[in-house]
Amino acid sequence: MVNPYVAQLRFARSEFKRCLEGVSDEDARKRLLPMNAISWMIGHMASQEQFYFVYYPQGKILYPDLIELVGFGKPGTTPPLNEMWELWEDITKTADEFLDTVTEDQLSTFLEQDIKGYEHIAFGTVTAEMLAQKTIKSPENIGTRILRATFHYFFHTGEAHAVRQQLGHPDLPYFVGDMPDYLFLGREGYEE
Repeated sequence: MVNPYVAQLRFARSEFKRCLEGVSDEDARKRLLPMNAISWMIGHMASQEQFYFVYYPQGKILYPDLIELVGFGKPGTTPPLNEMWELWEDITKTADEFLDTVTEDQLSTFLEQDIKGYEHIAFGTVTAEMLAQKTIKSPENIGTRILRATFHYFFHTGEAHAVRQQLGHPDLPYFVGDMPDYLFLGREGYEE
C-alpha cells in the first residue's frame, strides 16, 4: 500500500517529467536569467531526493558531488540534459526503496544518520559544529520532507514551463494534468 503523501509526491514527479517532454539538450542548457536552466532543475530535484530519501533513511550517497553542481545557493550551471535525467532516474528509484516502506505512523519520525559524507550532500551551510557530531538528525520529520519535495517539484515545474514559454516552445502541456482517482480515495485506493 502506498502512503497518500508518497502518492502525491509521485504525481508531482510525473507532472515535472510531463512538463519537460521533448526538451532538447540545447534548450535544457539555456539559462534565461534570473531563471535556472532546465537541466539544472532536474539535477536540483534529484539532489533534494538524494538528501531527503536516500541519505537520511538509507545512509547512501549515490552522487557526492551533485550538491556542488546543482545545490541551493551554488553558482548556476548548465549540465548535460541526459546526464541529469540519468542521475534523477537513479536517485528516484533508490528513493522509492525507502518511500515504498513509509507508513502513516512513520510520517512524524525524525530520521538520524551517521555524519560521514554529510558535507557532500547537505543543502545550505554545513558548520564545523555539525561535522564534529557522530550523527545528524533531520530538522524535519518524514511527512514534512515528503510534502516539501512535492511542493518543490511544482515550483520547478512552473519555472520550467516559464522557461519553455520564453524559448518559444509550441503546444506546451496544460497543468495540472489528469489526476488519478487513487490520489483522493481512502487508504485502500493507494494500492498500485
